Amino acid sequence: MSPSESSQNESGNETQKKVLIVDDDVEIVESIRYALEGEDLQVVIARDGNQGLALAERENPDLMILDMMMPKRSGFLVLEKLRRARDESLPVIMITGNEGSRHKAYAELLGVNIYLRKPFAMEKLIESVHKLLGS
Repeated sequence: MSPSESSQNESGNETQKKVLIVDDDVEIVESIRYALEGEDLQVVIARDGNQGLALAERENPDLMILDMMMPKRSGFLVLEKLRRARDESLPVIMITGNEGSRHKAYAELLGVNIYLRKPFAMEKLIESVHKLLGS
């Protein structure tokens, strides 16, 4: 494995988990990045859906945090393509400002593990991340 694929935590013997954040909102991305890096997680960032798909393929993350509404390709379209392209299921936390219950139902149909409506408490997101990573 190359250094970009894996990194060691401070103890030097366990591989650090990698989380891909796909969101176009700079403030939200930076807040989530700061919180996750504080939990000793490696963070990769995509600013739109197309970049998110490319990074999901290249970086092979352990978890994806995906915004629903983004330029170029929505979170739903990212998820649809990702589910067709990958054999194993990537755990996904979808974050959205959308209130519609139909959207939540469709997200769950596509295999979203956790659906959080903005604004959400960062503690809730961190708890969800640890639950899905088994840490």
